[in-house]
Amino acid sequence: MQKLIVKLFIKDYQNVNDPKVRTKYGTTASIIGIISNAILCLIKIILGILSASLAIIADGINNLTDVFSSFFSLFGFKIASSPADKKHPFGHERFEYIIGLIISFLILIIGFNIGKEAIMKLISNDFLFDVSFYTIIIMVISIIIKIWQALFYYKMAKAINSKALYASFKDSLIDSISTSTIILGLIIVKFTNWYQIDGILGIIVALFILINGIKLTIETSSLLIGTKPSKDETNKIIQTILSYEKIIGLHDLIVHHYGQTTTFATVHVELPSSTSLVEAHNYIDEIERNFINNYNINLTIHIDPIEINNPKTDELKKMVNAIIQDLSPNLSFHDFRVIYTNTYTKILFDLVVPNKFCYNKTDLTNIITTEINKIDPSYQVVMQIEQAYIE
Repeated sequence: MQKLIVKLFIKDYQNVNDPKVRTKYGTTASIIGIISNAILCLIKIILGILSASLAIIADGINNLTDVFSSFFSLFGFKIASSPADKKHPFGHERFEYIIGLIISFLILIIGFNIGKEAIMKLISNDFLFDVSFYTIIIMVISIIIKIWQALFYYKMAKAINSKALYASFKDSLIDSISTSTIILGLIIVKFTNWYQIDGILGIIVALFILINGIKLTIETSSLLIGTKPSKDETNKIIQTILSYEKIIGLHDLIVHHYGQTTTFATVHVELPSSTSLVEAHNYIDEIERNFINNYNINLTIHIDPIEINNPKTDELKKMVNAIIQDLSPNLSFHDFRVIYTNTYTKILFDLVVPNKFCYNKTDLTNIITTEINKIDPSYQVVMQIEQAYIE
């Protein structure tokens, strides 16, 4: 069904990296959500009123909040597709994360209200309502619709890697579990007249909803704060750059996502110091063009000239590497340079330290400098310590 809907309503549906196609996916999913949730809401509220079941009415109101969630998603995808402007030069795609966060908050509110209602019912012991097989059958059909909706959202979210649609998938999945619990309560009441089970199951469902809502809130908040890129993405960038013959190495790769289709990255690459400035500039331009044309990544490259085929410098580099690796295999260094004079030798390099390392910057500088000076006191060490952005 999802494939049929996509083919009918989304032109060029396979080109999911195109922002316009991506917006179409989001708006189509949101409209389907509005229609299906509105139908479920109407059925359950009418059924709840006819059977005098507060649980069914509450489930219908839950679906009404899903209608609002779908409206939020529709609005969010429209805003996210807006082009960059003076105030937002990187575009508006992160607005999709905000919508995901709003949906997460709605899930938390729903969980709290269901839990509160269940507790109040247990306290008041007001559980008398009419249960018929027709009521149970209609509620089962509503679950089937909700499960289909959840799968639809999941496939759409996976197709365009959408956090907002993934949040809607989780919401629909939670709703189907919630409705299943209500049906279980109805069946138990039908055969045992144990009306209190409705309140007990309501509390269990509320806790389940709250836990998932908290997890989803943390997940979406992390995206807004800024998370590190995936290993697959960084490996693709690294391997592509290193495939160029003149590139000796690279470091300080930093990747920023401003949505699923807008990516900015910066990196330092090492070129032989014998390369002329014009040649190096043309070479780097070629790499940057490749990334924007083939991967839609706005890459900015900084050049580090590296002296090669100098036996003395190579020997000093091996010495520094041995000292650093003995201290910790999690440390690495780059931009290794040596300045030779008649009175001293200056060794310069950048040390990359992982997060929460056992030594602070001052102690680390003193330890490494001391070990290098043990070999030759005339060595002057200039070391820049930096955080590892990718691991």
